Amino acid sequence: MTKIEASTLPDGALLQRYRDMQGAYADCFAAWVERPVSAAEFIEAFYTTGLFKCERFVLFLIGRGCTDEDARALALGKAEAFAAWTVETRAEDQLLVCDFAKLTRSWLMAVPADGAGTRLYFGSAVVPRAKDRDGNPQPSASFRYLQPVHAFYARALLRAAARKLSRRDPAGG
Repeated sequence: MTKIEASTLPDGALLQRYRDMQGAYADCFAAWVERPVSAAEFIEAFYTTGLFKCERFVLFLIGRGCTDEDARALALGKAEAFAAWTVETRAEDQLLVCDFAKLTRSWLMAVPADGAGTRLYFGSAVVPRAKDRDGNPQPSASFRYLQPVHAFYARALLRAAARKLSRRDPAGG
């Protein structure tokens, strides 16, 4: 079974700005794959897993559908939008996307390690829209209640992508 761990953000993570934002929620999970994986390969695998296709179906129902080809275009830097997200920023090893309501961010990063493996990272951020009694920003009450479900789902998404990449032939199979 692929091990998924809660992790600190690696140096240079595009998600860091949200980790540092007052009242925002940010998380980071990591997995290990025993072969070299590019960020583009990780992004495509992530958005084309069977589990994520369930989410894509829900997005289709609300008019934000997408295809595997759309995921590939996003991964290769040929698209700046995908389903409910637009690219906020990208680098050679990572991608940060923002949802259409500008409330959440999703982040993917692939870091090659010495040898033949790759550390895969997936994180999310929720930008505060509520304020506490003192006027300080904080995540909404609904997100605070759903956060354990979010963490479970985030781990499951990363696990599905890591498994898919572990089974895939590096030559593209």
